[in-house]
Amino acid sequence: MSTLRAFWELHPDAEQPLKAWYEEATLASWTQPADIKAQYRSASVLKNRRVVFNIKGNDYRLIVAIAYKLQIVYVKFVGTHKEYDAVDAETVEMA
Repeated sequence: MSTLRAFWELHPDAEQPLKAWYEEATLASWTQPADIKAQYRSASVLKNRRVVFNIKGNDYRLIVAIAYKLQIVYVKFVGTHKEYDAVDAETVEMA
């Protein structure tokens, strides 16, 4: 949550959408990528258990890696659409 909080402190309009995503993700029981696609049709499933979520429409992007068996979601990147375009979603890591 601290990574998301740090982002919305710089981008206040992302706060409520990120909080909503966090709450939904916390309550979710995703066991496979299809579970995510059923809940978030616009999510993009990538290699290495990574998923890209559109936040606040398409203004921001959130990349996570999911350990399905452990039910743990790791934030790998959160940024503007422009910042997202400059990274490799399959390998990016939070600094």
